[in-house]
Amino acid sequence: MENIEEIESVNGQPEVLQEGKAKILIDKKNIFYNPVQEFNRDLSVAVLTQFSKDWTDKMNNDPKIVEKRGLRVLEALSATGLRSIRYAKEVPGIDEIVANDISVSAVEAIKKNVVFNQVDSIVKPHANDATMVMYENRRNKFDVIDLDPYGCPSIFLDGAVQSIKDNGLLLVTATDMAVLAGNSPETCYVKYGAVSLKSKSCHEMALRILLQHIASHAGRYGKVITPLLSVSADFYIRVFVKIHTSQKSCKQNTSNLGMVYQYKHCEFCKYKHQMGGPLWTGKLHDKDFIHKILKNIESEEENNIQSLGTIRRIHGMLYVIEEELEVPLYYQLDQLTSTIRGNVPPMTTFRSAIFNAGYQISYSHANKYSIKTNAPNTVIWDIIRAWEKDNPVKREKFVKNSPGLAILETETKINVSFEKHPNAVPQSQQKKMTRFQLNPSAYWGPGTKSTTIRNQNKNKRKRERNAKNDESMEEKKPNTSVE
Repeated sequence: MENIEEIESVNGQPEVLQEGKAKILIDKKNIFYNPVQEFNRDLSVAVLTQFSKDWTDKMNNDPKIVEKRGLRVLEALSATGLRSIRYAKEVPGIDEIVANDISVSAVEAIKKNVVFNQVDSIVKPHANDATMVMYENRRNKFDVIDLDPYGCPSIFLDGAVQSIKDNGLLLVTATDMAVLAGNSPETCYVKYGAVSLKSKSCHEMALRILLQHIASHAGRYGKVITPLLSVSADFYIRVFVKIHTSQKSCKQNTSNLGMVYQYKHCEFCKYKHQMGGPLWTGKLHDKDFIHKILKNIESEEENNIQSLGTIRRIHGMLYVIEEELEVPLYYQLDQLTSTIRGNVPPMTTFRSAIFNAGYQISYSHANKYSIKTNAPNTVIWDIIRAWEKDNPVKREKFVKNSPGLAILETETKINVSFEKHPNAVPQSQQKKMTRFQLNPSAYWGPGTKSTTIRNQNKNKRKRERNAKNDESMEEKKPNTSVE
């Protein structure tokens, strides 16, 4: 797909860009479109379509519900209005979509695009701060709220959980992956109330940090979350959660939270632990809900879903998620073997050893080299030691008291078999599905943050501060040079 910065006006008239069933008017002043996020929007259409079907079925089959109506949706940070327009044209059962943005120019663009797409009876452009829109609708609540900000979504969550109806759907994106993936654990604690860790499983850890943060906000108002789908994709994470009121379940929330002790420090290598969290340790996905979406994708009658631009990737990723074990976090095979400075066994060989030992194993959709298993650490390292016996490493390479040497010198407790197991190659791989993220294309990334968003004077203050610092440096600069 053409990148927005390459789209030029023709004879002073804006170009028309099409994604899904929506057509967006583009000119040089309107640069909010990010083609990489098409997968995000396609997946959201697929999820919201199934949610709307379940909603409609409940409306029609529950005699206690007198008012038969469609969904009321808020897209709190709408930009061009593309997502709202796609929802209106591609998702059945929607009565109203409030397409909000704080930028007046963005809302003017939304108005033009709504009229151009002939969805003005459904999509209502609105100009206001996103948090204010949600707080003002705490009585006239929304059935669906979509939050797709640039960076951290934390400031919007309090308003969102208060203004969403019982059993409503909350869609949340976070793009500040450096913070969530352990590069700045202190900042992560400030923003999300959890300490992140650098880890090979950092993308799933990011999902679990975000979910515990949403659960924390919901719990303040006697509400709990049920994750339907939690996805790590490209440069962001995206979660789809149902919100409902239950004081009793709120009290049980702590059973879905936990701390993580990890990295190179464990009982085997005798080193200290690093501790992160709290994390959401409950389920990341509703497998029944995901199975329904997969049936929609595979059904010849579901033309709306099948016509999505990134449908092959959605199909493959959801299939991997359906295969995914519901256990927290995962290992990475090359990291395990690098600890003992050994070569890496074929993935099929290692998976077979786990199955032959009587445990389960799957991939994580977040990492194509992942090992997600219910086998304890003792079994994992027993398999690594057994592999090393067949593929010995030079012990003299290790320094005294090194973690790898401590692991190799620990006694093995199980008999390990590397005989190929019939389940070693998952169905998604046998069917040659597009299971994991492809190599990044041109212009890949979150794009440029809009200068009209939130703290509008922030950049101005930063420029003034930098200017003062530059002046100060000029005054202090010595009259010397370095060649």
